[in-house]
Amino acid sequence: MRPSPLEPFVDFDDVWLAYNEELLAAEQFAVESISLQAAPGEFIAIVGPSGCGKSTFMKLATGLKMPSRGNIRIDGQPVKGPLKITGMAFQSSSLLPWRTTLDNVLLPLEIVEPHRSNFRSKRKEYADKACRLLAAVGLDGYADKFPWQLSGGMQQRASICRALIHEPKMLLLDEPFGALDAFTREELWCILRDLWAEQQFNVILVTHDLREAVFLADTVYVMSKSPGRMLARRDINAALPHPRELEVTYTKTFTDVVLELREHIGAIRKTPPTGTPAVSPAPRREAPAVAAGSLR
Repeated sequence: MRPSPLEPFVDFDDVWLAYNEELLAAEQFAVESISLQAAPGEFIAIVGPSGCGKSTFMKLATGLKMPSRGNIRIDGQPVKGPLKITGMAFQSSSLLPWRTTLDNVLLPLEIVEPHRSNFRSKRKEYADKACRLLAAVGLDGYADKFPWQLSGGMQQRASICRALIHEPKMLLLDEPFGALDAFTREELWCILRDLWAEQQFNVILVTHDLREAVFLADTVYVMSKSPGRMLARRDINAALPHPRELEVTYTKTFTDVVLELREHIGAIRKTPPTGTPAVSPAPRREAPAVAAGSLR
């Protein structure tokens, strides 16, 4: 049963996770009290300090981890195990070096049913579909190349194609552009934006890049330090409606939203861990005077 347009596609209801029974007994959670909803086709981004539980949230959303407490529903169904309706891409493209770009993109169809059973009989149809995806991300003519023949940005484009080849209803991205240079990163933002606008799958993006989150997402969530909680929710569309071009990243409105999120992150970093008393800063020592131009 698919959710109606009024029902959330992603629904976390007071979700807590401890990674084993011992930690659960000790009330030591990786994430706690997570309540979050995303409408069908919504693009959400999750930001926060390192170790706050962003990747744990991804594991919960894909069914790779079951919550210790609370409930998760995806596409109107309770999550009881790994989901087949998701695609994933990571910071490392993880392309298999012995397979061509085309064969790397086709890999999920060799694994996920019902495509697996039909793969041999429909291989040409699947290959044509993969080539159309590759062309859409600027890799037309690279189907027969091996990963070592591709730049880092090209490898990430192929990785996104692989994540989308089986037409998932939800795409999960864990720092997919973090290792790329700024120009390539922005180019891939636009490619992802266009694919999402055309296909309207749900997206959950985990990133440390606040500009990336604000440019791409409908909604941005800020997580606390471990144990991770959702501390803030920012509706980006209210300030920056879609479609967004790269030029918007230079506007005051865009910068104000990024700074607002950065203030949340800064406040989190200043907060001592649970159970740790705040420590007063050490008395400041005056530096000795240095003559201008004497620093080497």
